Amino acid sequence: MNYPVSQFITLNPAIPDSVAVNGYLNASISANTWRAYRDDLKHFQAWGGTLPATPEQIASYLAHYAPKHTVATLTRRLASLSKLHNAQQWANPVSTALVRSTFQGIRNQHGMKQRQVAPAIKEDILAMVRNLQGIKGIRDKALLLIGFAGAFRRSELASLQYCDIEHVQQGILVYLRRSKTDQAGQGRKIAIPYARGAICPVISLREWLEHSGITEGPIFRSINRHGHIGEQAITSQSIALVIKERAAAAGLDATQYSGHSLRAGLVTSAAQAGISSWKIRQQTGHKSDAMLQRYIRDANIFTDNAAGGVL
Repeated sequence: MNYPVSQFITLNPAIPDSVAVNGYLNASISANTWRAYRDDLKHFQAWGGTLPATPEQIASYLAHYAPKHTVATLTRRLASLSKLHNAQQWANPVSTALVRSTFQGIRNQHGMKQRQVAPAIKEDILAMVRNLQGIKGIRDKALLLIGFAGAFRRSELASLQYCDIEHVQQGILVYLRRSKTDQAGQGRKIAIPYARGAICPVISLREWLEHSGITEGPIFRSINRHGHIGEQAITSQSIALVIKERAAAAGLDATQYSGHSLRAGLVTSAAQAGISSWKIRQQTGHKSDAMLQRYIRDANIFTDNAAGGVL
């Protein structure tokens, strides 16, 4: 069966008012998550898989791509297949012994280490924004500094609206309407204070808004090669490209940086400065210390190092 991946959950005639129910079911999945699911399902079908799938198909699919893809990528594709089968109330082949054992063998043979992007720590950010000029430079400076100070994901940066910013005596309050871990849209406020140094995210944002003339709608927008500011918000992919472009211009290895580097950089820099984990979580929105520990552990790896005490 060639399953139509244009929608994740299809109409179920057994449910009264299934059109409305179907709409809400699909709305339970964020746009970014839905795109990832769709791409994973298309990839499986392009390989030759059918939906619903059999355990034998999925085990063969995993074996075929194990030498080519990371374990993390295969994990996500398994999750997409599992989610679809559960949503459609099909028998789930991902939970079978054949698929689970095959995937365990892949993990054992190919390992679980994931590529980690470099955090754009404070010193990196200062190097990236130094001497930026022109309308694109003014935008990029504000984007990088606000992204770093707010520990924003690139999708969060792209979604910021003019009405989400409140200027207060200490700096600005940014109202984040929705995030990866807040699909219900409860929202939260993020404080960005004035910087003590000469380079300040609050002042840089003010300069961008003044130069751009933006008084409503998206804060960070596309700019064409002629310097014309668009009406639409900058895309998440463009933010990642800005980070790489400015990293390269600062003499850094751009291949090591990504859209996540701003968020990782604030966490790492704060940990190095001795900021408590709960204060860091207040800025990042992490629900627990567990997700922070990797950043904090790497940031403090040379602090009170055991070997350093004896060498």
